[in-house]
This record gives sequence, structure tokens and C-alpha cells, in this order.
Amino acid sequence: MSPAIALAFLPLVVTMLVRYRHHFRLLVRTVLLRSFRDCLSGLRIEERAFSYVLTHALSGDPGHILTTLDHWSSCFEYLGHMGPVKGQILMRLVEEKAPVCVLELGTFCGYSTLFIARALPPGSRLLTVEWDPRTAAVAEKLIRLAGFDERTVELITGSSEEVIPHLRSQHQLSQADLVLLAHRPRYYLRDLQLLEAHVLLPAGATVLADHVLFPGAPRFLQYAKSCGRYRCRLHHTSLPDFPAIKDGIAQLTYAGPG
Repeated sequence: MSPAIALAFLPLVVTMLVRYRHHFRLLVRTVLLRSFRDCLSGLRIEERAFSYVLTHALSGDPGHILTTLDHWSSCFEYLGHMGPVKGQILMRLVEEKAPVCVLELGTFCGYSTLFIARALPPGSRLLTVEWDPRTAAVAEKLIRLAGFDERTVELITGSSEEVIPHLRSQHQLSQADLVLLAHRPRYYLRDLQLLEAHVLLPAGATVLADHVLFPGAPRFLQYAKSCGRYRCRLHHTSLPDFPAIKDGIAQLTYAGPG
């Protein structure tokens, strides 16, 4: 490429960098710096976060553990977790719906799991599914450190596609009153349809889906709005520590198979 052509593209490049500077910062923190630290330490980000929690958080206090994770993510390494604003929305909805059984797809480090567990009514249970065994091991330790036993929070290791068909037979989940989709947005539609196919959603069930605006789940949202079986609401938020990057939690209310 000649210097003249390169110079012609320079204003466009500068404009794009200015417009998407927040996305560029996010890319640097979540991909470049994280990969460097993974190689340097031999640990994943969730393992480094848990090590910090062990030395700075109060055992048996889920609220303090959550605050410690938020502090670590803001001051040291961006965790890419749900964050406190979405966490408060989630906890409020759990308290409001008072579900007997909750299903979470995508445990990650256990952050959103703690928000759900601390808001559960007495006697309710939470089943949380994480496909990666190494990540699940970290989440298991965090959940137990917060004081929740297996009767309240059961962690299942496996892909959601394989776990959902066996929830009734292997984990005694007849139906889920509230579901949180927090794994990969491209799987949201597939897993929602699996839940429907296996009759795991009672009429009136609440389905929450994180990251529906960023990185986005357009096919999931289109299906939920057009199939006629859900009432939809969107809670507008942003990414933690990146207020300029808009995101949202979708809240679906299941009307039944119709």
C-alpha cells in the first residue's frame, strides 16, 4: 500500500478508534492482558480472583465476597462478571418471584450464583450448570466459602445441551420457576427451546437472559417476542466499569405452551 493511500485512510482509522475507544479498552483488558497474565501465572482469571477472595473476603458472608470480587475486577483485572447493578436487579427479581427452584445456565466464577442464593426463600434450591470443569471447581469453592451447602446450591458440570434433557431424571428438577441464562448468548435460543421441549417451564415462569445487547442475542430476542408464549421486558444496564458500553437483561414471563 502506498503512503498516499495509507494517509487517505488515516482519518477513518482515527474516527473509529475514538468512536469505539471503550470497546478497544475492553478488548485489551479481556483478551490481551488476560492472555498475558494467564501465561505468566499458569492460572485462569477466575482462579486468580478466587485467590484474592480467600485472602480478603469474610468466609460465610456472601455479600462481602461479592463486594471483594467487584473490587478485584475494578482495581486489578477485569473479571467480565455480571456486576453489582445487574446483580441487584437479579436479586430483586428472585425476592419478588420467590421461586421454589431456580436453574442457572453459566456459573462461571459463581458471582451471579451468590446473588441468587442469598435471595432464595427458605427451602428453595438452585441448580447451576457450568460446562468447564476447571471453572466449575473454582465456583464450587466460592459457593461453599459463602456458606451455601449442596442442599441449597447444586453445581452440575456439563454442557447445557447435554444437562437439560436429564434434569428431571438425574437432578429431581420437575420444573424451574426461574431460569437465568448467563452462559454464551448464541446458545440462549437453543437452550430455551430445550427447556420448552422437556416441559421444564411452568406457566408463569420467569426467564432472565444476560448480555442480550452486548455482545447480543438477537435471534433469542426475536423468538421470545414473536412466538407468542412470552411477555418480554428489557432492563437496560451497562457493562461493569464500562458505562459507555450499553447492555441489558431480558426478562421473559412464560405464558405456557399455548
